[in-house]
Parts: sequence; structure tokens; C-alpha cells
Amino acid sequence: MTVQLSDTLTPHQSVTYFFDRAADCIGLDDEMRDVLRGSYRELSVQVPVRMDDGRLMVFNGYRVQHNGARGPYKGGIRYHPEADIDEVRALAALMTWKTAIADLPFGGAKGGVQCETYLMSESEKQRLTRRFTGMIAYILGVNRDIPAPDMNTNAQTMAWMMDEFGKRYGHNPACVTGKPVELGGSLGREAATGRGVVFTAIEHARRAQVPTTTKGSTSKRRGPSKR
Repeated sequence: MTVQLSDTLTPHQSVTYFFDRAADCIGLDDEMRDVLRGSYRELSVQVPVRMDDGRLMVFNGYRVQHNGARGPYKGGIRYHPEADIDEVRALAALMTWKTAIADLPFGGAKGGVQCETYLMSESEKQRLTRRFTGMIAYILGVNRDIPAPDMNTNAQTMAWMMDEFGKRYGHNPACVTGKPVELGGSLGREAATGRGVVFTAIEHARRAQVPTTTKGSTSKRRGPSKR
């Protein structure tokens, strides 16, 4: 079914619309389109967490593996109230396209937990991360699916995930990326996304013949803020 562009599209419908446009440009056959429009695996889990005040709160968690034809699934874990299955499904598909365009030997995946981290203590976030990791661990692994940080998650989150995964399957720092340098993480990872934005802006300015000096130049960023 062809998706029409409109302001009411869900995240996944929006991604599918642009996928269909790209598929038209390269003459992709219908069978392959059917495969790539959907996800290989979608896991939804209930994540009960004991809060500091003794209450038990139940969060919804997801891990979507879109396509692994090029290698192990790869994609971040985000914590956000709007990180529902449709958003995670859309972001997993985008990871497939990103790794393919960059010619990296990975597939595309994404994960998320619907929560408000700015209202949670560090101990509550740790319990949430460990519980969520334990519930999706059986589809993760160095040669299966490798998580990374995303919105409202960071190197500490990955350290918790790595440790929890290691309790079940043995110590292996390569099971996640974006972990602390002291645990085998990569130097420069924290600034990598922002650095990529700078390189992209400079290249766009060069092609559009826009001066790159700060004097007389303006810029605008569009996208979700990170709480």
C-alpha cells in the first residue's frame, strides 16, 4: 500500500513514504519492498521497577530489529515518554538505511522505554536499565544485536547494560557501544554526533556558497530537545 505524505503521518508511515520514493528511484521490485517496509522482529516487554519510595511502576519497553541482511543489528536505546512502538519501529528502519549508506557491516535496530528520566533518580534509572536489559537480552549479542546510547541514555546506561548482559552470557564489552572509555569505549564518541553536524553544515555551506565565518551567518536547528 502506498503511503501519501501528510501532517498526520505516524513516524513509521513517514519513514515508509520516503522509503517508497527512494525505491521508485532505483526501481526496487515489489517483493523486496514488502520485506524492507516491515520489521524482522518486534519485541514488546513490560518493565516493572521498584521506585525509591517503594512504589512499583510498570514501564513499556521495546526492541525492534528491522533488517540484519548486512550484519548484526545496530541501534540505540532511548528513554522518553513518546518512545512508543511506532517511533521505535521507524527509527529501526532508519538505522538500516544509515548503516547501508555508510557501508557499515550492520543491520538496523532500535530500542526504547517509555519513561520520564528527569523525574527518576540514578538508582531508579539503573534498576530500569538492568530490568529492561534482562528482558531483551536473549535477542542481543555481539553477533546478533548491539545496543548504543540514544535520547536520555548515555555511557553510564551502556555500562549498566553491559554488566547486566555479562551476568547472563559472560563478560564481553563488545555487546554494546557508547560505553565509558574505561570499559573499552571509543575516544571521541560523546562528541561524534555533534561533530558530524558541524561537518555536514560546513559542506552544505560550501556547496551553497554561504560564508562559514560566524560574522554575518545564521543557522537554525530543528528537532527534539534532550531533557
